[in-house]
Amino acid sequence: MSTLTNRVAAPARTRRQGSLTHPSRVGLALVAPAALFVTVFVFVPLVVAIYISLTNFPLIGPYHFIGLENYRLALTDPVFGRSILYTLLYTAIVTGPILVLGYALAVMVRSNRRGSTLLRTFFFLPHVVGLTTLSFLMLLEAQPNSGAVNIVLRALGVTDGTTAWLVNGPLATALICVLVVWGVSGLTMVLLMSGMQGIPREIYESAEMDGATWWQTERRITIPMLRRTITLSLIISVIGSFLAFTQFYILTQGGPGSDTTTVVMAIYRRAFVDLQLGAATAMSLILVVITAVVTAVQFWLLREKD
Repeated sequence: MSTLTNRVAAPARTRRQGSLTHPSRVGLALVAPAALFVTVFVFVPLVVAIYISLTNFPLIGPYHFIGLENYRLALTDPVFGRSILYTLLYTAIVTGPILVLGYALAVMVRSNRRGSTLLRTFFFLPHVVGLTTLSFLMLLEAQPNSGAVNIVLRALGVTDGTTAWLVNGPLATALICVLVVWGVSGLTMVLLMSGMQGIPREIYESAEMDGATWWQTERRITIPMLRRTITLSLIISVIGSFLAFTQFYILTQGGPGSDTTTVVMAIYRRAFVDLQLGAATAMSLILVVITAVVTAVQFWLLREKD
């Protein structure tokens, strides 16, 4: 009797084990935590944000449904429109120099020569320190008469040493762009350097045997094989520029007037100064759409062609 029971139980155990180890069930079990995380922290907040953008939700007090009125007001708001144009201008100014400087630094430190590790640390240090700390330092060093920026430029004969950088829109923009390029290029350097180190050495040796110059090697081998890494670097740089807030808030507060007001700063003012959270959420969703469109265009322009 016991032998018969064991024979019946064995197939049942085998079926249960097979059901637990079925590829589709294993895949669902592995994906479930990530899916739950994305649902809770991405999809649910997005749905709530869309609902809030359709109301006159204040930071404090009652609210009611107003439909697409917040979107109409945002698209006709001259301050918000100027902030979008200024953010696009700022992004166009800093994106190229960040990539070029990051590539140049990556070329300098990609080999394992003596001192390359120290140079990598030195170039990457501003990114580790962060834009918040760098912005506070620049706030001190850009002061008229006493700041290091004016002292150095006066020694070079460029200015008289009394330039008020942060109360002039173009000058403040130029100073912030220099700060951002210096502070962010280290990340681009690390991304490009990792891609360069993944290129097989044999390809370079073959090019050297064929008599290729350094520039020909970079143009024909390194840059084409870094296409995906360059795309990633550009996307990170553009999205970061679209979301720029910290350096502008610390250094200029969006001034003088609204000359250096970025999109995120305009959203911040609408939400926490004007206390119009519904309108600010609508502006945020417009920014999400603009960022998605720009990212899609980048993917299309930098796509790999057969």
